[in-house]
Amino acid sequence: MTELASWKVYQGGSNKPDNFDEFWDEKIKLVNNYQFEFELIEKKLPSRVAHFYHLWFKAIDGAKIHAQLIVPKNLNQKYPAIIQFHGYHCDSGDWVDKIGIVAEGNVVLALDCRGQGGLSQDNTETSGMTLKGLIVRGIDEGYGNLYYVRQFMDLMSATKILANFDFVDETNISAQGASQGGGLAIACAALSPFIKKVTATYPFLSDYRKAYELGAEESAFEELPYWFQFKDPLHQKEDWFFNQLEYIDIQNLAPRIRAEVIWILGGKDTVVPPITQIAAYNKIQSKKTLYVLPEYGHEYLPKISDWLRENQ
Repeated sequence: MTELASWKVYQGGSNKPDNFDEFWDEKIKLVNNYQFEFELIEKKLPSRVAHFYHLWFKAIDGAKIHAQLIVPKNLNQKYPAIIQFHGYHCDSGDWVDKIGIVAEGNVVLALDCRGQGGLSQDNTETSGMTLKGLIVRGIDEGYGNLYYVRQFMDLMSATKILANFDFVDETNISAQGASQGGGLAIACAALSPFIKKVTATYPFLSDYRKAYELGAEESAFEELPYWFQFKDPLHQKEDWFFNQLEYIDIQNLAPRIRAEVIWILGGKDTVVPPITQIAAYNKIQSKKTLYVLPEYGHEYLPKISDWLRENQ
């Protein structure tokens, strides 16, 4: 069986917890019922087509979360909106990179993930490791304290705030991102009913057991073996460890997606192995399309953006 053929049947290494959907339904309810406090502060940048704003909001756990909000200058209608997520350890990027999207008649919200390279605050409290790795941050207290539980709630919260602006068409909101950003875009589509389309490029945060099995020391999942090395060298808690991570594995969220999904990956990706991505892709039940660039890895993928522009 060829590698591509094996991808078509791969269902991942997940042991989805019995209370998984109940857990996330409760988090969704919390976000839906929460009245968010937010502030807009104008960012002074020259542009003939866009206005720029720092958007700050207080998360449910009290953390101060930041996003860039870029809008058309003449807000005389409801505009489609795009929420963007960035890669692991990075930030929401340069403001001016979004001007072209706004010039095409869209609102853009680019979220800074808590405690990474941007301005958002992470207030996770844990007795465990804080040196290396956000996948495992908070795990010593169990799945409810995981960093990515809070981060997934942040993206739901940001999407709710975005949808409630009177200049945003709440029926036409898309999510996009690459690597960690791709994983967060998939999670956002699974957890927020506002997302109608997703473009995810080599998404991270899927199939942790398989990633570890493949030798995660050389990939974005390097914190998994690091945790065992210093916290559980005899692997006495291995089952417990991976069972906690099931709650933030996007392959378990994938069946909840109702949005259209465009999934792009490099066939030679060694940072986020393609098979870990396929675990989530195969569980999406909505309209979906997979694009594979066989000669490319976790890097800039040429031509695909132009092709999608011409053919979507």
